[in-house]
Amino acid sequence: MNGTGGEGDGPGDARWAFGTGFEDPLHGVAVEPPPGADGAAVARVCVALADDALVGAQRLAEWVTCAPELEIELALANVGLDLLGQARLLYARAGQVDGSGRGEDDFAYRRAAAEFRCLRLAELPRGDFAFTALRMLALSSARLAVLDGLRGAADPVLAAVAERGVTEVTYHRLFAAEWVVRLGDGTDVSRGRLGRAVEEAGPWLAEVWDDAVGAELGVAPGAVRAACAADWGRVAREAGVPLPVPVPVGGSGGRAGVHTAHLPVLLAELQGVARAHPGASW
Repeated sequence: MNGTGGEGDGPGDARWAFGTGFEDPLHGVAVEPPPGADGAAVARVCVALADDALVGAQRLAEWVTCAPELEIELALANVGLDLLGQARLLYARAGQVDGSGRGEDDFAYRRAAAEFRCLRLAELPRGDFAFTALRMLALSSARLAVLDGLRGAADPVLAAVAERGVTEVTYHRLFAAEWVVRLGDGTDVSRGRLGRAVEEAGPWLAEVWDDAVGAELGVAPGAVRAACAADWGRVAREAGVPLPVPVPVGGSGGRAGVHTAHLPVLLAELQGVARAHPGASW
């Protein structure tokens, strides 16, 4: 797909639909880790946040062509693209600092479900729009708190990705919160759907509110839970629908590679083309 390019482009410059030929989103950011940096810790945080984003983006992509309204469909697709962009940068950084040299394709397409570190709420089936809105509210509230704390991370790339991500995820949270309020303050049908979404999401919220991700890189203890509780409480009051406050529980979860039966199915679809053509690039 060669094109004429934009102003200042030389003849024959290649232009692709995504990625190639555009300014590096981290242009000007130092890539060398600071002296004494714990590359393994940075990689763990990058992979966890990237897995949440990749799996979340895949679930949002399932709404394309079947959302309640065209405007909602476009909004969900754009949120998914934001998350996909974050995942790419985070995977690339993980491979740089963990010593493996792996690229984003290796992390996204060449790992089994047990190697993923995403939250289990992210991997649950798409559900209806009420569930999607409530899930987005829960995940974006927690993610925003983590990213906000990581803006001061010692690793320059992680800090830059967090800085950019805060702007994007702030919108995700706003979109989700507004729709949860509309559904709760709407008709008997919309309130009923939101109530069912609360029941479906409830068992998975405890690990979403957990503070583990980012804690070893300086995210303040309790920051995630406090941010989620504040968002949850405000939305619950305006929507008029009680939202459960999860009680911290121990045990393994998605961060430890323990997943639901839904993640392998999602990954089979996500990774199918890459696994059918090993070594290919696109």
